[in-house]
Amino acid sequence: MSAINVGIVGASGYTGLELVKILINHPRFNLAYVANSDGGVKLSELHPSLSGVAEFDVAKADVDEMAKSCALVFLAVPHQTAMAFVKPLMARGVKVVDLSADYRLPQDIYEKFYCPHTDVENLENVVYGLPEMFRDELKSASLVANPGCFPTSAILGLLPFISKRVPGTPVIVDAKTGVSGAGKKLSEATHFVNVNDNLFAYNPLMHRHAPEIAQKLDIPFDEVHFVPHLVPLTRGMLSSIYIQTSGEFDAEKLVREYYKDEPFVRISKDPVDMKNVSGTNFCDIYVKQKGNMLFISSSIDNLMRGASSQAVVNANLMMGLSESLGIPNIAYVP
Repeated sequence: MSAINVGIVGASGYTGLELVKILINHPRFNLAYVANSDGGVKLSELHPSLSGVAEFDVAKADVDEMAKSCALVFLAVPHQTAMAFVKPLMARGVKVVDLSADYRLPQDIYEKFYCPHTDVENLENVVYGLPEMFRDELKSASLVANPGCFPTSAILGLLPFISKRVPGTPVIVDAKTGVSGAGKKLSEATHFVNVNDNLFAYNPLMHRHAPEIAQKLDIPFDEVHFVPHLVPLTRGMLSSIYIQTSGEFDAEKLVREYYKDEPFVRISKDPVDMKNVSGTNFCDIYVKQKGNMLFISSSIDNLMRGASSQAVVNANLMMGLSESLGIPNIAYVP
């Protein structure tokens, strides 16, 4: 079978690096184009860990060059930047997996939490890239909005129990993430001195991933109470979720049945942790009931299931391949 040429825009960042690591070993995808905003360097200069492994020339991002060499492009760029690439790539018939927030939300919600949208037309053409919800739609998609890391963890934890939730009651998501989730750009919050031996919340109750969780689960935004925390770890994400339920049911039995055919969701009898999913596309879930209160613990690798490996799963589906093809499933343990 012939190789499928793909490209990455945004090769300088952590998610770009993870995409490279997956794609250079992928049995069907050929990494034919690697770019960032400047170009003119070797990939191993940006990521010395790739020295002697992936010595690609990094180009300055150019839509015409992408269209000539790629059937599909991954956009690992910030929000707003992605829109400038999606519109012309779609016009040239190139499929796109966008890892930014630009196509995850309806226009009115997006503009409230981000910025004015300059490609409203393609908001009608996008599929949200969570296979457990939209697998069939992804198979025929040309544009996929890769979910945010926090929403991926929260939505997968909540999805089996939405019908059991008491309407109007709070959905509380207390989430912790490693520092790589903030990207490479330096800030006071991610400075070693501030992060090391420390733990703190940021944007409590006002974080812009909250509307993504609410919108995809069809929950009123004012009922979703989301508080992210930064922990002194490189990678990983753990969400502690609390909802009030009604009726008698066995939560563990329900979640196991719900995800029984899902290759990248694992149900645990013990509380989950970050280490066992590190470097993989797995989401591990643990549930515990106490009366009508349900506790859900959901763990993912923020750079993998929360970004790059999920993006490649989506690309697999878009190109008619098995969704598990080339996807890492062995954790970085110990």
